[in-house]
Amino acid sequence: MMTGIATETVLKTESLNVFYGSNLAVRDVTLNIPLNKVVAFIGPSGCGKSTVLRCFNRMNDLIPSARIEGKITFHNKDIYAKKVDPVDLRCRVGMVFQQPNPFPKSIYENIAFGARINGFKGKKTDMDELVETSLRKASVWDETKDKLHQSGLALSGGQQQRLCIARTIAVKPDVILMDEPCAALDPISTLKIEELIHELKTEYTIVIVTHNMQQASRVSDLTAFYNAEATDKGGKVGYLVEYDNTEVVFQNPAQESTRDYISGRFG
Repeated sequence: MMTGIATETVLKTESLNVFYGSNLAVRDVTLNIPLNKVVAFIGPSGCGKSTVLRCFNRMNDLIPSARIEGKITFHNKDIYAKKVDPVDLRCRVGMVFQQPNPFPKSIYENIAFGARINGFKGKKTDMDELVETSLRKASVWDETKDKLHQSGLALSGGQQQRLCIARTIAVKPDVILMDEPCAALDPISTLKIEELIHELKTEYTIVIVTHNMQQASRVSDLTAFYNAEATDKGGKVGYLVEYDNTEVVFQNPAQESTRDYISGRFG
């Protein structure tokens, strides 16, 4: 399915089916997420992009009716095995949501609180260094260094989203999941997040869900196109149509439905 990819696999799905109650929401998704790459999930609403993304750190566990069939591995270990602690998994596989959601605390405490509850044991100077490093990596240090003890909620939307990325970075994940991280942001803030994604992929593997075709083509190394079809029950079931290097998907897709979606004929 993919061409020219020879790198370590971080996340892998095999014949993944996701159910909500008795309803099949996503059908038979098999893909590999390579190390230090940006993978974009694109497709129309209701095709399962975010559902698959949330499987990678077991956020779907928070929905009582959700269950999966098939297998998902993280560094070759089954993340749905009984011995796996979802809280520990979410430290390794962090998530940034569509709406910026800083804690109602100071900028400093937004970083420090998450680190503490995930076992940080250093001194005050160590925490100061972690806060600065995390904010620098999220490209928001210069805008916040003189107001670390002011509320994170006082920042602009774009700054809040970069604060949330800094908070995710602070617990030292391997993977950062981003569920439409720019959907609530203006064009300038969106550009800053896209530039940040380019910088972060040197240290992290990133999976981003986006409805923005231009964004997917700009930021990602690989693109997965999902689509959906109607079910007998009147709902939709999502499925993976095509997964390849981004330039292949956008310039020479293998499937006609991929070409139609990218060219704006539906979606």
